[in-house]
Amino acid sequence: MKYFRFMKKSSPRLLVIAKDSDGSSTRYRAGQFVSGLQAAGWHVEIMAVGSDAAGRGQMIGAARQADVVWVLRKTFGPVTTKLLRLAAKRLIFDLDDAIFLASSGKPSTTRYRRFTRMVRAADRVWAGNDFLADESRRWNKQTEIMPTVVDEANYPLADPGAVDDDVIDLVWIGSSSTRKYLERLIPVFDQLTERCPALRLKIVADFDLPDLKMPQLRINWSEQVESEALATAHIGIAPMIDNPWTRGKCGLKVLQYMAAGLPVVSDAVGVNQQMILHNETGVLVSNDEQWSAAILGLANDTERRRQMGGAGRERLINQDYTRSANLRRIEKYLLCDDHRGN
Repeated sequence: MKYFRFMKKSSPRLLVIAKDSDGSSTRYRAGQFVSGLQAAGWHVEIMAVGSDAAGRGQMIGAARQADVVWVLRKTFGPVTTKLLRLAAKRLIFDLDDAIFLASSGKPSTTRYRRFTRMVRAADRVWAGNDFLADESRRWNKQTEIMPTVVDEANYPLADPGAVDDDVIDLVWIGSSSTRKYLERLIPVFDQLTERCPALRLKIVADFDLPDLKMPQLRINWSEQVESEALATAHIGIAPMIDNPWTRGKCGLKVLQYMAAGLPVVSDAVGVNQQMILHNETGVLVSNDEQWSAAILGLANDTERRRQMGGAGRERLINQDYTRSANLRRIEKYLLCDDHRGN
């Protein structure tokens, strides 16, 4: 178990419980707000909790000392959940994935039971999108939308209309767990290579696609390089299949593309349909032919790329998909006096 303490003397105490210290959920759902909460007078502790009994006991002890306990995605057995509920003065449960399902999208009795147990125990539930909120409200009416957000200041603006060396970069940012969505488009990429040789696929991840005919550039992901990789791209892509698991996704890569001022091409699935305005900030597609047409159209239209990218950045800010907007939402609840909301 790892501790990350951000202390301020005589501060109210917020304990964040997560499964890891540096995963994307921890960073984007809680970590990026630490400095703002600290400035507002909070002492914040992020605790990465494993499955060992000693760690769980330490977690319960820390929960007793906190004014608010904020659980990120973690679910527990009945005994640990009851002890955590008894220890916490105020308990928030936060989810940004369909953790009540198997990753295939199929039902999972065990996961659903653990999910409902935590939701019912919480004073309030923060859900990353409407799909997650609807499921949570079946068990706890004190559920509200807390979208995943980004700090736009961390993303220098790209110029998607500027082309160096006759290369137009499609960019995809992700991980091995979502590789399958990108691989699904290999036939589309191969076809596009013949029609537009200037296209290149920039993969910001820990893998490449060895069978791909399209030229590719792999960039090993790190927090330090991701914003630069996006700032030097031209079109952001977000392939996705439609099933219950993907409907629980909260559109992080789309937000990153928008923050960088890139036009986005995405499958018309889940929350991506809400974030992207079709033919204004990007293009929503439903099949391979539409994928090919959307990418080819943007590749051949410099000004359209610029207009869509700029409109996407504006939409990100105007629709409150920003760090500052969520910080205000978080502070509003942390400062209120109500306790049990059920």
